[in-house]
Amino acid sequence: MQLYHHPYSMDSQKVRLVLEEKGVDYTSYHVNPLTGKNMNASFFRMNPSAKLPVFQNGSHIIFRTIDIVQYIDQLTASLSGEAASVSTETAEWIQKIENWNPKIFTLAHTPPKYRTFISKFIRRVIIARMSESPDLASMYHIKLREAYETEDKLKNLDGVKQSEDELCVILDEAESQLEKTGYLAGDDYTLADSMFIPLLVRVSLLNLEEGYINTRPKVLEYYNMVKKRPSYKVVIGKYFNGWRKYHTLYKTACFLLVRNTLRRY
Repeated sequence: MQLYHHPYSMDSQKVRLVLEEKGVDYTSYHVNPLTGKNMNASFFRMNPSAKLPVFQNGSHIIFRTIDIVQYIDQLTASLSGEAASVSTETAEWIQKIENWNPKIFTLAHTPPKYRTFISKFIRRVIIARMSESPDLASMYHIKLREAYETEDKLKNLDGVKQSEDELCVILDEAESQLEKTGYLAGDDYTLADSMFIPLLVRVSLLNLEEGYINTRPKVLEYYNMVKKRPSYKVVIGKYFNGWRKYHTLYKTACFLLVRNTLRRY
């Protein structure tokens, strides 16, 4: 089994937490979207959405995060001789979290100069790939249009506010639930927690804990608790503790700076 992902991709974190919690062996391939690696023709042919993660088991390739998570759950249950079963509470939380798109929220809280620089770079990558692989031009054109549409959405303050409000609803509901149970869907760790933890990590990465996490004591207590789990340490702690939090971003920034410098000469 192979997983194409990036440590800072929320959806990648969700899938990797499930894989680690289930004890599944897999081969890891890093694909950095900030450097346009997900737009390379070889990856794009496999996954025209260019989104991460991509899970492959033999000839079976899955793109949607929720489908990957459910596939892993069913696969591990089958291998252990058990019937896969997801409680109603777990399923509801998974769908609720999956329905929130973090893209606008993330970009809206990214410094404009970095956001603009990366956006222009990605558009140049897409245009270059279109000329390199004419047979994929129509699909690359869709990604180019999506890039422009994202920039337009960021200018819509109501849309940005809606994304923030939707996140607050999820966190408020989690706060209420965690007043009654130890984990999101009960007293045991479930797939719902693997889906929820990366949401908290994204808030932390954007340095927004004060307004979104610290104001909700049960969510904060839960977050500190799950950080001690082995799966968290492998999937997230490895990249977010101390200087490691900025290591991947630093490498990406250096790559983009060099590429931009070379374009000038």
